[in-house]
Amino acid sequence: MSTYFIGIDNGSQSAKVAIFDTKGTAVSVGHRALRPNSTPSPGVVEHPDDDLWDAIATASKEAMDGFTGDPKDIVGVGLCTIRFCRAVLRSDGALAQPVMSWMDARVSRPYEHTNKDVSYVTTSSGYITHRFTGAFVDTAANYQGMWPINTDTWEWSEDESVIESCGIPREMLFTLVQPGETLGKVTPEASKATGIPAGIPVIATANDKAVEALGCGLRDESEALVSLGTYIAAMTTGERNITDATGFWTNFASMPHTYLYESNGIRRGMWTVSWYRDLLGEETAQFARASGRSVEDYLNDGAAHVPAGSDGLVAVLDWLAPTDAPQRRGSLLGFDGRQGRFHIYRAIVEAIAITMKNNAEVMAAQVGTTFKRVLVSGGGSSSDLMMQIFADVFGITASRTRVNNGASLGAAICVAVALGIHPSFEDAMEIMVQPGEDFTPNPEATAFYSALAKFHASVHEHTDALYALQEKLGVN
Repeated sequence: MSTYFIGIDNGSQSAKVAIFDTKGTAVSVGHRALRPNSTPSPGVVEHPDDDLWDAIATASKEAMDGFTGDPKDIVGVGLCTIRFCRAVLRSDGALAQPVMSWMDARVSRPYEHTNKDVSYVTTSSGYITHRFTGAFVDTAANYQGMWPINTDTWEWSEDESVIESCGIPREMLFTLVQPGETLGKVTPEASKATGIPAGIPVIATANDKAVEALGCGLRDESEALVSLGTYIAAMTTGERNITDATGFWTNFASMPHTYLYESNGIRRGMWTVSWYRDLLGEETAQFARASGRSVEDYLNDGAAHVPAGSDGLVAVLDWLAPTDAPQRRGSLLGFDGRQGRFHIYRAIVEAIAITMKNNAEVMAAQVGTTFKRVLVSGGGSSSDLMMQIFADVFGITASRTRVNNGASLGAAICVAVALGIHPSFEDAMEIMVQPGEDFTPNPEATAFYSALAKFHASVHEHTDALYALQEKLGVN
């Protein structure tokens, strides 16, 4: 008899559902893009209607329809959803209003009880757990931000002043469990909506970045993982709950009572790549198709012939300004007539790698480590150009895994451990995380990028004042 696990990755742009065997091979995959965020007023960013659940249900059906094995051999579901979201529910678990995105200003403020229909305040994982199981239970490892969580104990705080500061009464909070523990079982109603067999256990994971790190095999402080998503961050792992860092912050990891250290990141990171791709329009898409390539492959092939440094073109990736510098804007600097579409694309990719290298170095210095390898995950890691640029910029080997959907695999690993198929998280990673290609740095390119990184680190000293003036004059 074969054994299979379902890994659900509900990300910022789409829901991905994969069915894995015990060796980490994806045997069937479903995907559903999320609808554009709703922004009815400044600072309000919501997932419209019931979009998170609808996308998961559709992707699950697609994965189940493509599964050629016996559904009875599927033993569990690992659930991973977007972090820093806030869902407010009625007493029956239904949404009282649309789920607040991580980009919504309200999620960084205390909860305000203005809607009498609200009985529970939870995360996206708490809401989706209830949709799957009917239980008001959630993973402890998805509560970072404005929540009354004790990050040492991974339990709700016993300090009443902390509870009060977050604005969420105890009776409105879900029951917490640890990653690798059971949240409940798939209800007949959820089974009908998703195609996933009723009665199988739904297993707790963590926040999406931590689950991705697990699925990429991030093991210790000598490795950095760069997650190429809508939000790009560099991460490493450790045993200490470091609360006084300035160059990074400490997040829950997917293994209970371990931590994920996460650098400052890039907001709208890979979104900027998609934005540029779409900006080129249908003419470019038709040309790419005529040559038998996707637009991404067309851009990567062209940019591979552009020299390091993009002939002097530099991208500054503030397409969504950081909260501590709201005046910032994205910039393309250094046009002089030599550059074309491939230079712009390469400059954006180089800026991603350089920004993350600078941020990762700050984190490494404060953690007290030196990175010997950089893992790269996400859809962008399938690009050989992206991988080589990361190797050259970091000056160390850049590696990708065979499965680039790390969060789905990480969720499946949690199921394997919870049900005793693999005895530990370490054993499960060793067996299920299959290595992909390694990319070795070119010393000449590394030396060049080292100098360019210093320029990148100083750009805001000059552009901040310009964009502040632009804002003051009202021409933004």
